[in-house]
Amino acid sequence: MIIGSNIIFKENLPSTNLYMDDLFKSRDLQEGTIIYTNYQSEGRGQIGNKWESEDGKNLLLSILLMPSMIEPSEQFILSIAISLGICDFIKRYIPQCKIKWPNDIYVNDDKIAGILIENSLLEDQIEYSIAGIGVNINQEKFVSDAPNPVSMTMITGEKYDLNDCLRLLASELDYRYRQLVADPDKTRADYYSNLYKFNGTHRFRDQSGIFSGRIIAVSDSGKLQIEKSPGQVYEYAYKEVDFNP
Repeated sequence: MIIGSNIIFKENLPSTNLYMDDLFKSRDLQEGTIIYTNYQSEGRGQIGNKWESEDGKNLLLSILLMPSMIEPSEQFILSIAISLGICDFIKRYIPQCKIKWPNDIYVNDDKIAGILIENSLLEDQIEYSIAGIGVNINQEKFVSDAPNPVSMTMITGEKYDLNDCLRLLASELDYRYRQLVADPDKTRADYYSNLYKFNGTHRFRDQSGIFSGRIIAVSDSGKLQIEKSPGQVYEYAYKEVDFNP
């Protein structure tokens, strides 16, 4: 086992990603080390977004990885593997789980988990990566202005033991990380079979306005490829396109 072979718990932290980075720079840590906490005072999402989580109700963790086998230009496949591991875990309880590009986990049209992966590059390779993960488990009310948060408890009406959830999540993530090394093509295929609004025609919004199109792929660098009409494919980076209901 790589992911979860070493687990460090802290009652509360400003950010598990920041703590992991500081700890890695100050002492030897084995790959797959997990730091988890009950509460983050400065939990982060993509591009400065805040991550809301009630104290002691959810999974908040960071994982140290050393994916030197991945080219920096193809680093998005690490996000794919982590997303699949989270989705596999949630599907143990809620089958209708999907991965919403680029880094969210959805149940139907609501967000149940998020990912923030930060890579440190050394010359032409990834020296190490820190995968920050937040999964909404037992929280019943959200007070931030996030548009569509949901938790496992809100969907199923059940309460969950966080230590059991952490153990199961680590197992699923470890499987997907090993699969990424052994069979990256299978990892990509599984990603598309779990991708939110893949292939079917849907409404989107970019800087030109609302349009209909279908997601046909995600590039190695992580850009979303949408076909607006036969043969007319556009690539979008994060925040350049929105899913429009």
